[in-house]
Amino acid sequence: MGHFVQNSNMSIGDTLGLGFMTFAFFLGAGNLIFPPFAGMLAGENMTLAMLGFLVTAVGLPLAGLIAVAKANGKVMAMLPAFAATALAVSIYIIIGPAFAAPRTGLVAFEIGARPFLDNAEAVIQIGALALNQAQLFYTIGFFALAMVLSLYPGKLLDSVGKVLTPILIFLLVGLAVSVIVTPSAAVGAATGDYITSPLSKGILEGYNTMDTLASVIFGMLIIDILRKKGITESKAQTRYLVRAAIIAASGLAFVYISLFYLGATAGEIAAGAENGGQILTNYVTHEFGTMGTVLLAAVVSIACLTTAVGLITACSEYFNELLPKVSYKAFVIFFSLVCATVANVGLTQLINISIPVLMTIYPVAIALVAITFLTERFARPEFSHRLVLSVALFFGVFDGLKAAGFEINFLSFMPLHSEGMAWLLPVGIAIVACLFVPAKNQTVAAS
Repeated sequence: MGHFVQNSNMSIGDTLGLGFMTFAFFLGAGNLIFPPFAGMLAGENMTLAMLGFLVTAVGLPLAGLIAVAKANGKVMAMLPAFAATALAVSIYIIIGPAFAAPRTGLVAFEIGARPFLDNAEAVIQIGALALNQAQLFYTIGFFALAMVLSLYPGKLLDSVGKVLTPILIFLLVGLAVSVIVTPSAAVGAATGDYITSPLSKGILEGYNTMDTLASVIFGMLIIDILRKKGITESKAQTRYLVRAAIIAASGLAFVYISLFYLGATAGEIAAGAENGGQILTNYVTHEFGTMGTVLLAAVVSIACLTTAVGLITACSEYFNELLPKVSYKAFVIFFSLVCATVANVGLTQLINISIPVLMTIYPVAIALVAITFLTERFARPEFSHRLVLSVALFFGVFDGLKAAGFEINFLSFMPLHSEGMAWLLPVGIAIVACLFVPAKNQTVAAS
C-alpha cells in the first residue's frame, strides 16, 4: 500500500521556481518588443493603452492558466473530438513552429546579436548579405540549443525556473529602475489609432504577445511538470498552478509597465524604429553604453530561449500524444528545424503575417477561457461550449480577413467593428443565452 502515498506538497523554493518558470515561459519575444513600441505610439494616452494591453497580455493569460487548472487540463473536453483536435492543433502550430517560436529566435538575433554586427565595419562593406548570413547562422545555433534543452524536459523546472529566470528578473529590474529614474525625454504625443481609441488599441496590441493562446498550453505543460514532481491530486495541482500563475502575472505586469514607459519617454532614441526591439536596444546603448548592450543581449537571449524551449516541448508532447508512433524526440528535432527555417523570414514580415491569423483564433481562445469558468452554471454545458465557440470563430474569421486587408463591410454596423472586436458582443450574448437554456427533458425527470 505504501507506494501509493504521493507527495502533494512542494517547498516554497519549488513553488517560486514553478512561478518563475511560468513567468519565463511567457516572457518571450513579444513581451519585450510590443510594449515599448506601443508606448511610443500611445504617448500621452499611454495609461489607457497600457490598461488595455494588461487586460489581454496579463489578465487573460492568468485567467487562461486558472481555467486550465479548473478543468484539470482538459479545457476542450466539451467539444466534439474533431473540433477539439482541430482547435488544439491550430493553437499549437501558431504558438509553435508557425509564429511564436521562430519569433523568439528572431528577436534574440535582433537584440542579442545585431547591435554588435551593426558596429562591425566589415559588415558595412559586405552589406545586407552578411547580415542575412549572420541571422541564418544565429537562428540555427539558437534552435540547436533550444532543441538540446527540449530533449530532456524533466530537467526544465530546475534549469529554467531556478537558474535562468532569476538572472533574467535581476537584469529586468535594473532596466526598469533606470527607465523610471532617468527617462530620456518627455512623454510624446499619441499617434494613429492611439489618439481616438487607445484602450481598444491596447487590448488588440496585447493579442500580439500570443500569451492567451500560450496559457492554455503552458497550463497543460505545468500540470504535466507537477505530475512528474509527484503531485497527482487535482486540487493540489490547481493550487500550485494558481500560485505559479499569480507570480508570473505580477512579473509580467511589472515588465510591461516599465517597457511602456520606456517607449513613451524614448523621444529621439526611438526615431525611425520599426519595432520595439530597436527602441529597447537604442535606449540601453544610450544609457549604459556597450556594457548595457551586452547585458540586454543576454537578457533577451535568455528570455527568448526559455520561451522557445517551453513552446517546442509543449508542441512535441502534444503531437507525440496525438501520433504516438512518432517519438517525442523526433518531434523535438522536427519542430526545431521548422522554427530555424521560418525564423529566416524577418521579424517585421513575420509580425505582419501573424496578425490576421491571431485576429481569427484569439476570439475563440478568449471565449474558451470565459466559458470554462462558467461550465458548472450551464444546464447543457456541451451545447453551450459548442455554440459559443462557433459564434467566436464565425466573427473571428471576418476580423482576420479584415486584418488581412479584405474589404468586409456587411458587419460594419456592429459595435467595435472598426476596432477589430466585432466578435465581443455576439459572444457575450451567446454566453448569456446559454445560461438560460433549460436542460433536456425536464418533464420526464420530474415524473
